[in-house]
Amino acid sequence: MISRAKAGLALLLALTSGPALSAEDTRELVELPAMMQDHMLANMRDHLVALEEILGHLAQGNTDDAGKVAEGRLGMSSLDLHGASHMAQFMPEAMAAAGTEMHRAASRFVLVAQDAELAPDGEARQAVFGALQAVTAACNACHQSFKIR
Repeated sequence: MISRAKAGLALLLALTSGPALSAEDTRELVELPAMMQDHMLANMRDHLVALEEILGHLAQGNTDDAGKVAEGRLGMSSLDLHGASHMAQFMPEAMAAAGTEMHRAASRFVLVAQDAELAPDGEARQAVFGALQAVTAACNACHQSFKIR
């Protein structure tokens, strides 16, 4: 589950970035070379596809496959796949921290999903969705604070 400190950080980032429906976009512009912008946007689109696949597996009661997608496409094991090391050098520290938190949350989700396989009750299902919510909270914290275009 997400710690209170991490939840607080996500909430702070979201609250300090202005209302989501504000007419003025107050997010910090992170300037990247065009090729890196395209790479980052492709990564984020893949993250959305991965989340869709994870939710599909969970809807079918298949936490094992949900965990495999989460780790392979979002978790700490996916960092090389996404070129994280060369992307991070262009990001503000808070943006890199939010990205790292998303990858860590995805890896924690895998552990919670594996535990749920052993105790498939209502409480285990709640823990799985709570762990997945920590992933999307990290996404939202970053998207509410930063833009690349």
